[in-house]
Amino acid sequence: MAGANVHAVNDLNFDTEVLESDDPVLVDFSAVWCGPCKQIAPLIDQLADEYVGKVKVTHLDIDESPGTASKYGIRGVPTLMVFKSGELVAQHVGAAPKTTIAQLMDRAL
Repeated sequence: MAGANVHAVNDLNFDTEVLESDDPVLVDFSAVWCGPCKQIAPLIDQLADEYVGKVKVTHLDIDESPGTASKYGIRGVPTLMVFKSGELVAQHVGAAPKTTIAQLMDRAL
């Protein structure tokens, strides 16, 4: 379950919520069956709270939105991508500590 500051995105709203966002956006590509995704979920929630007003934090379930997952070549989850002005500026595949995720987000600031 995503925190209050983590926005759900999907195939239908990805372009509007992520690519057209005025703020940098972290996208957490994950799946409900993914153990490492569950491990980093609390870290994503914490960072979403810490970066309010600086970076928009989103979550995309690859099983519910296979079109977007395919478009961005998601082959393993979790995959974290940071977009700024519609462009991919940082990416990490696999579970990561909070500091690594924060560094990805900082690249867009």
